[in-house]
Parts: sequence; C-alpha cells; structure tokens
Amino acid sequence: MSTTVYGLSTCDTCRKARNWLDRFTVPYTFVDYRANPVPAATLKTWAQQLGGWEALVNKSSTTWRSLLPQRKNPGTDPEWTLLLKEYPALIRRPVVLQEDGSVSVGFSDNGFKKLFGR
Repeated sequence: MSTTVYGLSTCDTCRKARNWLDRFTVPYTFVDYRANPVPAATLKTWAQQLGGWEALVNKSSTTWRSLLPQRKNPGTDPEWTLLLKEYPALIRRPVVLQEDGSVSVGFSDNGFKKLFGR
C-alpha cells in the first residue's frame, strides 16, 4: 500500500503536490473525489484526525463564500458530511492519507519534505 492523495484533478494545488511526489519518486495513488466521492464515514474520520471539521473545510474558497449563511454552520457530523458530499470543492486540497492511516491536508514544499522525509 502506498500514499493516497485525494483532490480534484483540475486543482492547481493538487497538480503541484502530484508533481512534487513525482519529482521525489514517492509512490502514490490519486483519487479525484468529485469523480469518486469519499464515503461519509471516511470524511468523519479525516475530520477527527485533523482536529475537527474546521480543519477539513476550506473557508476561503469561492464555494464557501457563495453558500447561504444558514449552510455555513453545520451543527452535526451528518450535516457536515452532507455539505461536503454536495460541495466536494469545500474539502481542503489535497488530502494525503499515509500508509499508517495518518491524514494531512494542503501542500507546501517544506510541508511535504517533512511529511515524506525528503
């Protein structure tokens, strides 16, 4: 099993992350979560590992800003998962799932160097 990178194939940040992984020959599998939706239970697990839903959701995105105000305050796990299933672009990108089950979000050169020991 190798690293799995979840994101959107059209996302520039995901492309940068994938290019970095290719450049440093890190084996990975890419999953476009718009084409292959992530199960609600997996989203909940990611949120728990990251410290809550706030860490998984990109609140600076155009998608978030265009939501109706009442949609921006999900109070329960099912409400969060429904929101993310309806708007997968709200998930921070990329989500990196390591072989040991640990989850991280986002991309930076230094962050990936620390994450992958390169």
